[in-house]
Amino acid sequence: MKGRKRHLLVDTQGLVLNAVVSEANIDDREIAQWLLQSAQAQLPRLKLIWVDAGYQGQRFLDRFPLRTGVHLQVVKRPSQQPHFQVLPKRWIVERTFAWLGNARRLAKDYELYLKSSTAMIYAAMTRLMLRQLARFPT
Repeated sequence: MKGRKRHLLVDTQGLVLNAVVSEANIDDREIAQWLLQSAQAQLPRLKLIWVDAGYQGQRFLDRFPLRTGVHLQVVKRPSQQPHFQVLPKRWIVERTFAWLGNARRLAKDYELYLKSSTAMIYAAMTRLMLRQLARFPT
């Protein structure tokens, strides 16, 4: 199958906590389980995650907190929305995807392996964080 999906777990500032790159034919809810279970050991205080509509499904939303102790809250668009409107909680991860899209190796799908694509996400995010730290004198 051609095509890939990038799934990110970010904090409230948009910094990547965990990333998973998968084939495009795998369901978003299955990837969410991989993403969150792999990050759960490093993030024991994590209690609430905002997700987009691709992760909704009542069975999944009810079952997931029982397994992990983390509650998922779907951020939905207003039903009577006439045009594009920024959703504050959803915009955090979209901004991170835009930052990563500025990295040359992530602008297109150059990588052969999924693990190297994931490594490029971490490398690009490390570069972004270092540039932000360099702006603030200590």
